[in-house]
Amino acid sequence: MYNEIDLDNIDINSQPPIEEPGRQYYFMAKCRELIKGFEQKNGRFPQACVVNMGCQMNARDSEKLAGILEVMGYDLVDTEEADFVIYNTCTVRENANNKVWGRLGYLGAYKKKHPHMKIALCGCMMQEDEVLEKLKKSYRFVDLVFGTHNIYKFAELMYTVFVQEGMVIDVWKDTDKIVEDLPVERKYKFKSGVNIMFGCNNFCSYCIVPYVRGRERSRKPQDILREVERLAQDGVVEVMLLGQNVNSYGKNLDEPVTFAELLMEIEKIEGIKRIRFMTSHPKDLSDELIEIMAKSDKICNHLHLPLQSGSSRILKEMNRHYDKEQYLSLVGKIRAAVPDIALTTDIIVGFPGETEEDFLETMDVVKKAGYESAFTFIYSKRTGTPAAAKEEQIPEDVVKDRFDRLLREVQSCAKERAEALTGRVEDVLVEDVNEQDNTLVSGRMGNNFIVHFPGDKSLIGKIVKVRLKECKGFYFYGELY
Repeated sequence: MYNEIDLDNIDINSQPPIEEPGRQYYFMAKCRELIKGFEQKNGRFPQACVVNMGCQMNARDSEKLAGILEVMGYDLVDTEEADFVIYNTCTVRENANNKVWGRLGYLGAYKKKHPHMKIALCGCMMQEDEVLEKLKKSYRFVDLVFGTHNIYKFAELMYTVFVQEGMVIDVWKDTDKIVEDLPVERKYKFKSGVNIMFGCNNFCSYCIVPYVRGRERSRKPQDILREVERLAQDGVVEVMLLGQNVNSYGKNLDEPVTFAELLMEIEKIEGIKRIRFMTSHPKDLSDELIEIMAKSDKICNHLHLPLQSGSSRILKEMNRHYDKEQYLSLVGKIRAAVPDIALTTDIIVGFPGETEEDFLETMDVVKKAGYESAFTFIYSKRTGTPAAAKEEQIPEDVVKDRFDRLLREVQSCAKERAEALTGRVEDVLVEDVNEQDNTLVSGRMGNNFIVHFPGDKSLIGKIVKVRLKECKGFYFYGELY
């Protein structure tokens, strides 16, 4: 839709539309007029910096924020010493929150010297009541605060910031609205994330996501397909389908559609060469999906399947709805159907009540599953989750020891599986010129491994065949085949 809307044709003196997203384009046009005044006064366009601090869904939201800012007249920059800065926050772990407070301390001092500067905060962290209270009390220099449910209202909220004094706060507890067709400034021209659903219904006992992202809401398949078709027409060859639990896609639609059925329809779209998705919950990964992955020519041979713990007792405490044996059975089924599949996972160390025996069960799954990579985390206590109220918190030194042991095991397994690929010829989507050596380009294989090889920027966005010459553990050096 945004390709079809001309802001010059919007009557900004009329009443704003009620329907979305037309209402937001109206406010983009209003903001653009105000920003023209800045340009005339300062002899330049104002600069804006969008800082993403979270997951792939946050990254996609940040592309929308950047797209809206650009349409309104901002020049996008990477420095936080800009005229407008927005942090798209995460709150999965406590250190994510601490990072925001630290950056705000710096920006507060900078804004005192540049009072025209505007600062905004959005994303998951803003859905927490204690965060809002802290902002109101100690960070009054922040201009705009909104959460995860009303990101589509960004233009309207920006206009409010321009025309009224003081901090603007607009945080919703939940919503059933899905508003797309807004401007997007993609990081890459040849690949893009696509939101297929929002929210989560799983309520894992350690996780705050359902409380800050709300209940599951699936987009209509026809809207998703239309977006992917437009992306393909715009030169995109790889799409990443995004959701907190993509395997449960479609369950809340008036006419239910399975995730596997959606994948089959996307595969038909001409121009799309690769399909990825994230994240999969083991309890909802169906035989139908495994069969589709085995047959597909476009679905990448990479599956992120979070384990969290290898102990059936801890998994029950985590409210994960599967046990160790069920998880390993699923891994066996996937590897049998898709022999070249690269499995990656998430693992938490130090969940309340975790014993040494529980931890060794996790180590056993790592050995048996043979992950290509794993994201390992020390348990982070999140206020408001059931796990945070548990008394059996694990001593820090014990957790650190287990974390280090797990990391060594993960790295050993991953290195062994990666080295087995040496000498093979793989399709690689070239993403960029290598940052350390401009005689090399860097790209990603279907299994998500990164490979660096001689080339120039003319290869960016192309899928080329590369022979893997040398394995460096988590990446390769190769040569064009």
